[in-house]
Amino acid sequence: MNHLHPYWRMAYIQANKSGPKWADPFAEIPNQPDEKEVHLIYRGKTCYIVMNAFPYNAGHLLVTPYRAVPALADLTPEERAEMMELIVLGEKILSDALKPDGFNVGFNFGSAAGAGIPQHLHCHIVPRWEGDSNFMPVIGDTRTLVESMDSMWERLKQFTPPHERA
Repeated sequence: MNHLHPYWRMAYIQANKSGPKWADPFAEIPNQPDEKEVHLIYRGKTCYIVMNAFPYNAGHLLVTPYRAVPALADLTPEERAEMMELIVLGEKILSDALKPDGFNVGFNFGSAAGAGIPQHLHCHIVPRWEGDSNFMPVIGDTRTLVESMDSMWERLKQFTPPHERA
């Protein structure tokens, strides 16, 4: 019998589920002094790239503006332009670091569409590999990630240009 050993997952299973650490994590993440602790990858002028705390796949990134807005129409033209540039940068970082076979890129607007934090839009960049889908998400409602978040952060940061914003 084969065994899966995602030992790090126990911390998630046993975590306090009574409520979020922050009402809007996307507003708080860029204020944290330790980028590795919050898995912040890149700071732009109006938007930033961060690893998804609950990834669909290894290396799953999010691009989000610093300020909370629920819809694309609420972004300033500068935010819209930089968000697209950071989506391209996120794809490049993942391509250079992980060599995926493809990507899923997209937004979820509103809680009915799956947005976990509907008041603060964000774009998902999910690297994909041929054959990466298996029975675990379908039958076991579980995702198996092959690398810890901290280790993945270190890999991705090696391919990240210097921040624009301090």
